[in-house]
Amino acid sequence: MSDFHESIDVDATPDDVWAYVTDPSHLPEWQASAVSAEQLGPEPAGVGSQVRVTRHIGSRDMPMTMEYTHYDPPHSWTLQGVDGPVRGHFHGEILPIDDGRRSRVIMDLDFEGKGMGKILVPLVVRRQVRKEFPVNERLLKDRLEHRTV
Repeated sequence: MSDFHESIDVDATPDDVWAYVTDPSHLPEWQASAVSAEQLGPEPAGVGSQVRVTRHIGSRDMPMTMEYTHYDPPHSWTLQGVDGPVRGHFHGEILPIDDGRRSRVIMDLDFEGKGMGKILVPLVVRRQVRKEFPVNERLLKDRLEHRTV
């Protein structure tokens, strides 16, 4: 079981949800701690592709690299932190509901600390994520349901 597990229903198709949540340029729009994000290397994304995310954690901006270890459009994806003191393990799923007119987005998140991250994860990161995850859910729902194409 993951440290954090959330689920939200949105008025958007699975394809639209997939296009939005897997595009790193949108991360700062719906993740409160994300300062910036960019795909590293060639597109399109897939297993082995990496994303560089800078997050505001505590009082610092911390860059980290995440790598796709699972990529199954438009159903599910998994990202694994590969560097930095705080390494996230994220898994997302998109389930069609209402005959595919709407979607259920399921998100699971765990952390592993390396070096000073062993102190940061329990003292700062989990506390921050506990507050931020529900905010991120609301932001994601709002962005998906009020996007203009």
